[in-house]
Amino acid sequence: MTTTREAILAALHARLQSLAALTLRDEVLPERIPTAGLIILRDGQPGEPEVTLSPLRYHYQHRAELEVVVQAPNGRATAFDTLIAAIGTVLEADRTLGGLCDWVEPEAPASVDLPIEGAAALKAAVITLNLHYTTTGPLA
Repeated sequence: MTTTREAILAALHARLQSLAALTLRDEVLPERIPTAGLIILRDGQPGEPEVTLSPLRYHYQHRAELEVVVQAPNGRATAFDTLIAAIGTVLEADRTLGGLCDWVEPEAPASVDLPIEGAAALKAAVITLNLHYTTTGPLA
């Protein structure tokens, strides 16, 4: 049986697979960044839930993260912006991930340029996603 948390994270990962960028889940940064970019979904932490009684429910604001990386010798900023916008479009298309989640809310990315010796610099950012969902128990 799949937990609510896992079902939501798997659905999110599946939605991100529709993008041109390579999308991984909880993987290490590969040696080469694909031309279309790279997205790594980090499962993050569910945090402390709010609990309601009768019926007993646990309301989470789970914080997952997307590590977004682009490496392009020309037009790195444009490629990065295009990928960020595409992620936003995918998330806005269905903020409930098919009804699995109450709401998916991304935070604005803070990008950085990472120089690489002998290669084009990387442009990267971490996008925090707040996943709001309810379960019947902390392990459900």
